Amino acid sequence: MHPAVERLTELVAPGPPRFRDWPAAERELGTTLPTDYRQLVETYGGGIFDETLWLLDPACPDDDYHLLAQAVRRAEILERLWEFEARPVQLEEPGTKVLPWAYIEGTGAMLYWLVKPEQEPDEWTVMFNEGRGPLWEHHHAHCASFLLAVLTGQGGTEYFPELPAAQHQFDSNDAILGQ
Repeated sequence: MHPAVERLTELVAPGPPRFRDWPAAERELGTTLPTDYRQLVETYGGGIFDETLWLLDPACPDDDYHLLAQAVRRAEILERLWEFEARPVQLEEPGTKVLPWAYIEGTGAMLYWLVKPEQEPDEWTVMFNEGRGPLWEHHHAHCASFLLAVLTGQGGTEYFPELPAAQHQFDSNDAILGQ
């Protein structure tokens, strides 16, 4: 198990294991996904950490929390945005893009992977976009490591002022959506 996922299970109790059809999700997405993300989803499922960070899931029936639906939606939104706003410098290299993996409750902010053509998915790092403004932050961490850092107050960003929480919790989409 990825060390950050293992450490997260010490902070936030996981529910029952979840199994996803990763080959089908990756075919639809057009790329393989990072190992740490797959382990996060298999350990927790989609849902919200500390009432703040929503982990997208390729098996969620609600498009707001569905990895593939959000990937399509965010690509369309960003294409329109970049017609009048400059792309972050990290996206200037041809073929580079962002792919969402989580969003921040109530803010419009998104967490993306920075996907470069010459990188393997396990090398993807995190891009944070404030959502309702032009700020992008690049974090040299993988998604599970970034999530762990934010939940423990070590995220290196000012955009999570309510964290770390005194007690950590995870609410699964299954419980929230009544599945």
